[in-house]
Amino acid sequence: MADAGDGGAEEGVGESSSPPRSPAPVPVPVPAASGGSAGRVGGGGGGAGGRDICREVFERLVADGHVEAAGASGPELRARLEAHFARLPTSYMLDVNLDKAEDVLIHQKILAEAKDPDKRPAFAVHFLRLEETNVDETTNSDAHEKGADIDEALSTRSKRYTHIHEILFSTTDKPKLLSQLSALLSDIGLNIREAHVFSTTDGYSLDVFVVDGWAVEDTDGLHKALEASILRNEGSWSGSDSSASGRSLPFLAQDCESDIDTRLLKIVKKAASGSCGDMFLGIYGGEEVAVKILNPENVDENAWNEFKQEIYMLRKVDHPNIVRFIGSCTKPPQFYIITERMSRGSLFDFLHNEHNVLDLPTILKFALDVCRGMSYLHQKGIIHRDLKSANLLLGKDHVVRVADFGLARFQDEGGAMTAETGTYRWMAPEVINHQPYDNKADVYSFAIVLWELMTSKIPYTGMSPLQAAVGVRQGLRPQLSENAHPRLSLLMQRCWEALPTNRPSFADIITELEDIQVQAQGTSGESSQKQKDGDSDN
Repeated sequence: MADAGDGGAEEGVGESSSPPRSPAPVPVPVPAASGGSAGRVGGGGGGAGGRDICREVFERLVADGHVEAAGASGPELRARLEAHFARLPTSYMLDVNLDKAEDVLIHQKILAEAKDPDKRPAFAVHFLRLEETNVDETTNSDAHEKGADIDEALSTRSKRYTHIHEILFSTTDKPKLLSQLSALLSDIGLNIREAHVFSTTDGYSLDVFVVDGWAVEDTDGLHKALEASILRNEGSWSGSDSSASGRSLPFLAQDCESDIDTRLLKIVKKAASGSCGDMFLGIYGGEEVAVKILNPENVDENAWNEFKQEIYMLRKVDHPNIVRFIGSCTKPPQFYIITERMSRGSLFDFLHNEHNVLDLPTILKFALDVCRGMSYLHQKGIIHRDLKSANLLLGKDHVVRVADFGLARFQDEGGAMTAETGTYRWMAPEVINHQPYDNKADVYSFAIVLWELMTSKIPYTGMSPLQAAVGVRQGLRPQLSENAHPRLSLLMQRCWEALPTNRPSFADIITELEDIQVQAQGTSGESSQKQKDGDSDN
């Protein structure tokens, strides 16, 4: 809810498991492997194309001797299949492997189970294949140094086996689904190789993961381990899946305070809506302001803590490239955060909803504004943790200011930060992987913002947020533009390095951007002079 402009989507694609409705989701790139499954893009068996995939699946079930398809209940099964495919996007139909048509029935079954709140997340486990890898215990050069012959050297090769399983989940389609599902998988030591995610028209998700890390072909044991993981994570899972309505907020005496005179605040109109509150435009003491109003009827403890955290952080910062804090109120029933109004709205809106394409001087100016604000935060020991174009606001003078500090933390406040925090398309791989991280996670997020400035595109268009996150874990990055400024392109790639220590600091980024800016101005001056000389010759 950082957007203080007039309307427009905050992020374009919601941060849930849902893929975009129009283009089919792009599969996460993984090494080619034998075997296949329904629900894996390119899994074999033929895509649906313009064919009647429902009819083809039904006919395959009949040909395979499926009792229900071949018997008197065949018409009923055909009707259920038609309803199943009608709930899911075209991308799912293209994904179906006709050689394993029975998998469609499993998808249908767990989607049906997910309608029961007590069975969420519904899931199923399959064994896919066994991968064999030759491993050198010693190298040939080592063997020769020891006087061994070739046969002895080859005898040191051993075989390593990796068991590949497929896990299907279904639950209500909700924000931050990866945080829940990946926690369940990582809790028992599983590594995600592929993820394919589909949303139904009635608000459910079908999530297909191909994983390794389970040492044996034991679907029953893996199923039981997942059940135990769900029970261990029941609090966080059920908390994210249930309504917060009716919960009492943990109001403490020190929470009930105000540094504004609410009588001077006039609300003009709503600018944006959120799950826990809304952003309004208003006037306070004669100044145009943005007002974030928390609705206590629809907020849980986490949202309340974020609200308080944002107030705390805003009171600590003061910089030309940080949104200016005016005041707040946390006295029930009034919950306000008032900041200056940034009349041009968010950078996300400016690029993606207003479809602005930036020239190099503007790219550099915007990037420097962001970096100066972020460098200031890092100097004060603050990690933003949700840096993205939707949280960067534009004023009428086209100055960019960093906003939305609900997730910000002081780096030295104790304990390693490992929670998956932020927004998937801008999230650093170490954060996605639930590894300890520091302020270099913000540098990675800036790299994605810089890519947006250079391309005016949404990162990973055509992929769901979940697919993008899994891809980033495996080394995926936004596609580089052939027309990109070469030094900017190199800087961007340094900022999104997988290893955080290889990323530059914001102070170093500012130095590089300023040098590119001087070089660009010099080149522009030379071009102008050549143009003048040419005109005088004529």
